[in-house]
Amino acid sequence: MTDRPAPPERQPLPAGAWTAHVITLFPGAFPGPLGDSLTGRALTEGLWRLETTDLRAHGEGRHRNVDDTPAGGGAGMVLRADVMGRAIETAQAGAPAGRPLLYASPRGRPFTQATAQALAAGPGVTLICGRFEGLDERVIEHFGVREVSLGDFVLTGGEIAAMAMIDAAVRLLPGVLGNLASIAEESFAAGLLEHPHYTRPAEWRGRAIPEVLLSGNHARIAQWRQEQAEALTRARRPDLWRARRAGKDGGEG
Repeated sequence: MTDRPAPPERQPLPAGAWTAHVITLFPGAFPGPLGDSLTGRALTEGLWRLETTDLRAHGEGRHRNVDDTPAGGGAGMVLRADVMGRAIETAQAGAPAGRPLLYASPRGRPFTQATAQALAAGPGVTLICGRFEGLDERVIEHFGVREVSLGDFVLTGGEIAAMAMIDAAVRLLPGVLGNLASIAEESFAAGLLEHPHYTRPAEWRGRAIPEVLLSGNHARIAQWRQEQAEALTRARRPDLWRARRAGKDGGEG
């Protein structure tokens, strides 16, 4: 078994550390994968904090109900405004100014590398994990919740999405990654997908590492990697390629 950090409520809470606060029906799901590898080590070392608010604890009545039927009818259940409102106020109590409140939703704006960079540059983030048919719209309006989407698909709940967004931001915090150059060269850093990578053995099952990568000519290697990144982006993400070209054309005007 691998060593994992203590649950969020038992962790040391260094003052001023970047903080991810998650509102969820399943606080036991955290830290989950965030407690492993680089993010887990950084959590143990106090480079960032993880806190959770149990939505069920703010539920209504003896059974701590958190949802109800949709107004106007329809399938499924909707998270109640009063319950979520109390949970948000608990989560945001004492939070530093500028800590955004995000909600993973298929109708949100895309969560991108730029979003992760903006989060990493701030004091942290509070994340709402949805369930069922979603969240009462009045909560989104009242608290100025930012809806974000990881892609054009639907999950059963927001916990996996929250972990993905936290991971994307935490890895950009100072001291988390050992090699800062890897951030500068990875996908989306320059508006391109990343070039292919190779390592030993030099030949595997009839496939050889491209000769240029073994040449020792750093200028040629850099040019090859740039060309590969551009070709991959054109082929696989024409939207990114168009945005890159539009940015370059606009900068030359």
